[in-house]
Amino acid sequence: MIISVIFRKSTLPAQKVWHWAGPSRRCWTSALCPRLPFLERDTGRVRPPAVLSFVRTAFLQRNPISAAPFLVSNQHFHSSAVRQKKRQKLEPPRELDLLRYDMKDLWKGPKPALYLGFGGLIPFITPTLFMAMTESYYPELAYAQLAYSTSIVSFLGGARWGFALPESSPAKPDWINLANSVVPTLIACVAMLMSDSIVPATTMIIMGLGISLHYDLSLLPTYPSWFKALRSILTFVAFFSLIGNLTIYAIYPEKKLLPD
Repeated sequence: MIISVIFRKSTLPAQKVWHWAGPSRRCWTSALCPRLPFLERDTGRVRPPAVLSFVRTAFLQRNPISAAPFLVSNQHFHSSAVRQKKRQKLEPPRELDLLRYDMKDLWKGPKPALYLGFGGLIPFITPTLFMAMTESYYPELAYAQLAYSTSIVSFLGGARWGFALPESSPAKPDWINLANSVVPTLIACVAMLMSDSIVPATTMIIMGLGISLHYDLSLLPTYPSWFKALRSILTFVAFFSLIGNLTIYAIYPEKKLLPD
């Protein structure tokens, strides 16, 4: 009845007018998006406003000037609240995999590997402890520790090379894996060339141990969990032994282990 009253002067049937106007969409912003008249150039007539509500229609008819800032195209506008998407369940953050997960698998490794690995720390620890207890720096012990360290660094590079060769290995024998396997050996060679000065040579060995551990734990496809845990423990013990050697060299007097 409202439509017939508004369009009583129109020649269109009420059904066509209702079909043209279309029902208003219910949305919480309907008060801000009125459907106002605009020219239809193909027919040459002016469309009357679609009836959205009693108050809005009456307000626009009584105040045509105040409605000017709200002129918009006669299109359906839908602004219902966006449905919140279900968030994917994220796995709990693995804060530090080495300490939280891999260390638990340390004793799952084969016994020969564990015994030989921890036994390999003796040449690292013994010279440092002996010099610390005697409060003296012995170049012979420091050089022996350096020579053993270079062999260990070379061994770590060769282990990476051997790990990449089997077909079932996650580390493929590509340029990256094989080239990185050679880097520790080159560092060990440079350290031996600088063996006349214990400080730069030991620094090179420390760098070689750190680079090898970085390769094995994070950069490339890694070893089993038990071996990563073993590698980490052995590397840190060797690292602190070498640091202790440099500290003893700096604070204690130098002595000969064997008389001339």
